[in-house]
Amino acid sequence: MFTKIEHGPLMDRVYRHQRHFYDATRKYYLLGRDPMIAGLNPPERGSILEIGCGTGRNLILTGDTYPKTLLYGIDISNEMLATAHKKIDAAGLGKRVHLAYADAAAFDPQALFTRRHFDRIFISYAVSMIPQWQTVVHEAVSHLAPNGSLHIVDFGDLADLPLIARKALYTWLDWYHVTPRNELFDVAEVVAAKNNATVHKQRLYRGFSWITTIRRKST
Repeated sequence: MFTKIEHGPLMDRVYRHQRHFYDATRKYYLLGRDPMIAGLNPPERGSILEIGCGTGRNLILTGDTYPKTLLYGIDISNEMLATAHKKIDAAGLGKRVHLAYADAAAFDPQALFTRRHFDRIFISYAVSMIPQWQTVVHEAVSHLAPNGSLHIVDFGDLADLPLIARKALYTWLDWYHVTPRNELFDVAEVVAAKNNATVHKQRLYRGFSWITTIRRKST
């Protein structure tokens, strides 16, 4: 398990200044976020949790897309959470969105939000920054309600991109402590098999982005 001491301060250092212009720059290459949110399809009054909620950008879009849902977000960066609170309040969603500082590899939603399960959980471009990302995937699925689903979008294997572009992108991502998880689809299959769940996999933009959905069965 990664700890707040090891990972939280690192994320605060990375995003202390970036958080102010993060959304304006990331929209050009964090591809697949909006299609992932469009595919959540939660129950009308369902609950949605974002793990690694960052600036709150995705929660705001999710709130606008599904206006009757309850929204929750956790992050290990206090810097990002400060920005998220401001943006969510400015969007008029302060009463619907509940945020908390938490370690995604081991968190207690009952203690944080007084609820045990969520109808939908999503992780947007965070597993590539979390050292114990496989633990996070297992943890997230354990907090799904029956028929609930976990949706993950992140960098793919970039396999169909030109070699020079692929090498340049890997170098650039490394500067920001980002590591594409080429095993994501395989790990999703393992997690699903252990949790009576199914998996749907989608490759976008020549392998630049991957979306995987793990859906728990009703029983």
